[in-house]
Order: sequence, then structure tokens, then C-alpha cells
Amino acid sequence: MSTTHSDPAYARAMGHLLVLYTQIDQFIMEACAERIATAPDNEARMGLAKQVGDECRHVSIQKDWIAKFGVDPQPVIPSAELDRLHDHFRQLEWVDFLTDLYLVIEALGSQAVEQVVPLADPGTRESLRVPLQDELDHIAFGLSELRKALNAMSPEQRASTLEKIPQRIDSLFSRLEAMQLPVLDWFEEVGTRRDQLMHVLDARQGELLEQLAA
Repeated sequence: MSTTHSDPAYARAMGHLLVLYTQIDQFIMEACAERIATAPDNEARMGLAKQVGDECRHVSIQKDWIAKFGVDPQPVIPSAELDRLHDHFRQLEWVDFLTDLYLVIEALGSQAVEQVVPLADPGTRESLRVPLQDELDHIAFGLSELRKALNAMSPEQRASTLEKIPQRIDSLFSRLEAMQLPVLDWFEEVGTRRDQLMHVLDARQGELLEQLAA
């Protein structure tokens, strides 16, 4: 159990969240690396390559802290589920890839993690500082690429694509929920209110959609 926190329930839940976050960053690193060769232009390739390096650093930071935190480092996402998620992303066209990765996993995922930061122990807060700062750049890159792709479409296609984005977000959330990980329970056990977390995520999704439609 944790050597840095006296509450076993907190330590267990935070440990699971840290492992989850590390697995997700590892997944993002691999997904971006695979996408470089088929990215539409050099700017996109460079952005993906930079992100691969950033995510590699995040994984290293988080693994170091997990070892110091003293919790079970075993993966919480089964390898078969990660394989299925990789298969999903490999089949996506560029716009759908950007939507699923940068709106859902990056933007909404990091927004959820942000809710934990004020409640976390000092060591965990520090371990999240650099990754969350880098996520801002990643989200900005993803949104920029998505706007660029949308602006290259005809007005009709752009409107249709924008209209379908909320459905894509819901679809990926359903896919993630099907993994049946008690993520919301873990968030509650470290002090986050479930209703407040969902409200924050809904608001953030609305902001992202407004930015894309502008």
C-alpha cells in the first residue's frame, strides 16, 4: 500500500487512476506513432512526432511516481481491450481520428484529471504537472488540425461532419464504458463528486464544439 498517504482507500483509488493515466498515455504515444506515416501533411507529421516524444516522457514520469507511491503497478486496462482500441483507431479516417483522440481522450480525459489535482497529495500533483501542461499543446494541435480539415470541406460536408461529432464522442465513451472499469468510483474515492465531474465534462464538450463551429 502507499507509503505517501495514510488513507488506504485514497491510496488504492489514486494508484489505479495513476496506472490508468499511464496506460492511456502509452496508448496515445503508440497511436500517434502509427499515424505519422499517413498524416496529411508535414505540419501534422511534426505535431504527431512531437507528441510521441512528450507522451514517452509522461509515461516515464508516471512510472517513476507509481513506484514511489507504493501501489500495485499492474495494468487496469486489459491488453485485449487496448488491442481492440488500437484496432478502432487504425481504421479511422483523419478527421475521425482527430475527433476521437483529441476531443475525447485528450481534451475530456485531461479535463477529468484536472479535477483530481486539487485533491491529490503533493507528490501526485507534481507528477501530473508536466503531463497536463503538455496536454494543452496536444489539444491545441488536435483542434488546429481538425479546424484545418473542416475548413477544407464544402459547406455541406463541414456542417454534416460537425453535426455528427457529438455522436462520435458518445460512441467512443460507450466503447470505453464497455471495458467496465470502475473509473468513476476511483474518482469519488479520491474526493471528486461524480455529478460535479460529469457537469464539468459536459461543459467542456460544449466549449470544444463551439470552438470548432466558430
